[in-house]
Amino acid sequence: MIKKLPKSRVEFESVVPLSEWKNFLRLAAEEISQEIKIAGFRPGKAPRNLVEQKVGKATVFNNAAEKAVSKNYLEYIKKEKIEAIGNPEIKVLNAEEEKDFCYKAVVSVMPEIVLDEGYVKSIKKINEEFAKKIVEVGKEEVDLELEKLAKSRVKLITVRREARKNDSVEIDFNVFMDGVPIENGQSQKHPLIIGKGVFIPGFEDKIVGMKEGEEKEFELDFPSDYHQKNLAGKMVDFKVEVKEVYSRTIPKLDDTLAAFFQMKDLADLKKNLQESMLNEKSRSLNLKNESEMIGKIVEDTKFGDLPENLITSETKNVLAELEQNVTRQGGKFEDYLQHLKKTKDQLMLELTPNAIKRVKSALVIREIAVLEKINPSDDEVKQKVEELKKQYVGREEILKMFDEPGYFSYLANILTNEQVIAKLKEWNYAPTGAQQKS
Repeated sequence: MIKKLPKSRVEFESVVPLSEWKNFLRLAAEEISQEIKIAGFRPGKAPRNLVEQKVGKATVFNNAAEKAVSKNYLEYIKKEKIEAIGNPEIKVLNAEEEKDFCYKAVVSVMPEIVLDEGYVKSIKKINEEFAKKIVEVGKEEVDLELEKLAKSRVKLITVRREARKNDSVEIDFNVFMDGVPIENGQSQKHPLIIGKGVFIPGFEDKIVGMKEGEEKEFELDFPSDYHQKNLAGKMVDFKVEVKEVYSRTIPKLDDTLAAFFQMKDLADLKKNLQESMLNEKSRSLNLKNESEMIGKIVEDTKFGDLPENLITSETKNVLAELEQNVTRQGGKFEDYLQHLKKTKDQLMLELTPNAIKRVKSALVIREIAVLEKINPSDDEVKQKVEELKKQYVGREEILKMFDEPGYFSYLANILTNEQVIAKLKEWNYAPTGAQQKS
């Protein structure tokens, strides 16, 4: 009998017949005897009574119980169609020599969810609104992006003169309050573009006129709304040394710049920029459409209790993604936590609401897949695997991942999500038009 428990858990008892239990005891004794030496017997061939004398009866019985539960549990949840999440809590009820083996299991399961009856109508309405939106990129936007490209190719030349506005400098600095160094108030060879206004007001003005090797000490007030409350509105002392001064030369917006980006001329570069910006805007609009669709369904759906282990697992995923982003940008996650003045556990607590949203989104997509009979075939998944392999030719560490058993299921889930989203977009939806605005 399956008993429902709070927080989307179930409890059940199962029995392993005596004949099977005896076989598990035999297998356990053979396995243990492979690892120990018993005089007169080859590894794995010693009788059970001698193995039990050597390692203790409890060791053999515990090993046998693990084998029995492992096999029987999987058979039971498959037969009863229990959608288990995570590992079960197992309590052995009987493990005697001449009786059936019995155990009790408690495991988290997929929560019950009830989609709102009008969710199809809601999605159609969202799609109709998005179909009216037009993606366009104006001349001013292209020119602004062109300027950014030129600035990305800025040429730095070391100069021996005093620093001026718009110059780049490298500086060492230390910050003190009441003669005591403040936390994270030191930096070596810190890059700075004078006039960008990235430091507190007045700091960059103090650098103007300084030369390479010159040192200066000065006082400044931190703004009253500064994000570090212990510094907001406080007078602090700075000690600065200029290490290098560079003049900045930004390339002209001409065919030479276009040639660097492998375009035949400036007009070709502008056209390419406009197309890229149109594609990016279209992609962003489509992502917003998807987010609104799923968000609306989640909002109108009734959820049972979400299993704690499901929330914890997804929160860890969110944290891992954040850590990867910080590392990818060249930072250290420990420094990031220190900047936030939080421990990893405190940050996980803050990320939990976002993880819950992601869990709910995954659950409604899964439910829609069932209702709409969306289930990618093995051939579709295999085809996707082959496409990915072609993209990573020569990357052996990645190619090995594609052949792992679990990756097939992972990819099938990804394809299911994609096909569900595609299905939702079909409901009275016209694809977003992309128009160029000259």
